[in-house]
Amino acid sequence: MASGNQHILKTLIVDDESLARRGLIHRLKNIADIEIVGEAQNGREALKLIGERRPDLVFLDIQMPGISGFQVVKQLDIETMPIILFLTAYDEYAVQAFEVNALDYILKPIDEERLNQVLDKVRANLSQKRALKQKRQLLELVSQISGETITSFSELEEKKVAGLAHKEPSRLAIRDGGRTTWVNQDDIEWIDAAGDYMCVQAQGTTYIMRKTMKELEKELDGGILQRIHRSTIINVRLVREMESHINGEYFLTLESGHRVKLSRTYKDKLKLFK
Repeated sequence: MASGNQHILKTLIVDDESLARRGLIHRLKNIADIEIVGEAQNGREALKLIGERRPDLVFLDIQMPGISGFQVVKQLDIETMPIILFLTAYDEYAVQAFEVNALDYILKPIDEERLNQVLDKVRANLSQKRALKQKRQLLELVSQISGETITSFSELEEKKVAGLAHKEPSRLAIRDGGRTTWVNQDDIEWIDAAGDYMCVQAQGTTYIMRKTMKELEKELDGGILQRIHRSTIINVRLVREMESHINGEYFLTLESGHRVKLSRTYKDKLKLFK
């Protein structure tokens, strides 16, 4: 069994030969930090399972009918792509393997010592990825607190951000005839478009604005509210769950339980929820 502080590697095995899959599963099943979360026999199944099960590690056969291992990797989002270990019977594929962001490759038939070597490399790589992710999260937090866009620790030092005051929450002016209501943008959960009208949902109240989506976006704090569909803006801090859907779309569940769709056009916004 893995120790309490040992990261479990959720692992997917992709190979069109069932015997090869069974052999690799047999080799991996006694490794404490490996958990097999699925197996696929072709590229299409691999893409589906990667989206559904979000493995940390994928053993991916290069030579498969239909969609090859290389083509599978090229269809993955580089920001969320799992660690890829290519399986191949031909050493000539090694250079191409690294060109499509594979961490390493293993020649068939699989040698026990070689397998252990690449798994050690996977563990080291995963630790580096976690450290980089924590660094990015820290810089994003400092940017939000200070109101300054900080992209590196050297920039943090130059701007002396630690001494900057916390910026006041942004407010949105909602005008109804001669009356204006100020709503903290932090309190807005989502905004729907209905023609030239915007329906602003905040703390259980719906406010109506006569304004286009494009006009409204100019007034919003991008660190809080982001457009995820041609007719929807959400508070990125209130996203509780994310579920992949067909054609590169996603369903997002907000803290209130309300579900919204993130369209393929705005797929780059996914990085805001990681």
